[in-house]
Order: sequence, then structure tokens, then C-alpha cells
Amino acid sequence: MQSLIGGAGSGRRRLAAERFPGACWHRLAVGEDAAACLEAQGGGEVLVVDGIADWLAAALAKTPDDDALRGVWSGLLEGLAAAPGEVVLILDEMGRGIVPMDPMARRLRDHNGWLVQAAAARSRVVCYLRHGLCKQLK
Repeated sequence: MQSLIGGAGSGRRRLAAERFPGACWHRLAVGEDAAACLEAQGGGEVLVVDGIADWLAAALAKTPDDDALRGVWSGLLEGLAAAPGEVVLILDEMGRGIVPMDPMARRLRDHNGWLVQAAAARSRVVCYLRHGLCKQLK
């Protein structure tokens, strides 16, 4: 598994398209699990998964218990990490900037940070993108 991490407009999708021109792209839908996501791979070698922050925001709204929510996104990552073929995650960086006053926005930011850390730990390759520049961290 690979993780491409960066903020809005950082170049993550462009980099994935350049590195994996024949990849199958899948936008994670609300409520989807790893199995549903991997169906989109359709036997291809590379699956690029996008929309994880939106998926997480929807899961936050449905799951008030933080431990239960950690179990949900942890299960998603475990399933994707065990997939045959390469899985490339497009992940959002939310840790730079002003901390939101709204408790739900802070909760999303916290869970996103934990999810990105967990994805990076499970990934063979981790790249951070900023201003169109890529730095391979792992």
C-alpha cells in the first residue's frame, strides 16, 4: 500500500495519475468498507482510493463513539492493506492551520490525523506533497 498525503491542491491526484497511468480510480462512498472498495479494482494491478476525508466525515456523523469509529476506519485500512495488487491512498492533511472552534470539526481533524498516521504505518511508501512538490518519507 502507498499513501500520498497533502492539503487541498497539493498535487496528490496528479502524482498518482503520473505514477500509475493505468490505475483504476475509486472514490470511497459513504458507508463503504474495504471489500466494496476493492471490487472497483476489477482485477487491475493498481487501485487509487480517494474521498477518504469525506467518508470519514460521514462516519463521524453516524458514530458518536470515538473507539467504535477507530475500529471502523482501522478495519478499512486493514482490508485495503491486505488487498492483492497495489492500493494507493489519497489522504488529506488537516493538521496545518487554525484549529477549528466547532467541536465536530475538531473531531474530524483529530480522527483524520489518526487515520493518516495509521495508513502511513501500514504503507510501504509514504509521500508528502506540498505546492506540487513531493517528498518521499518512507
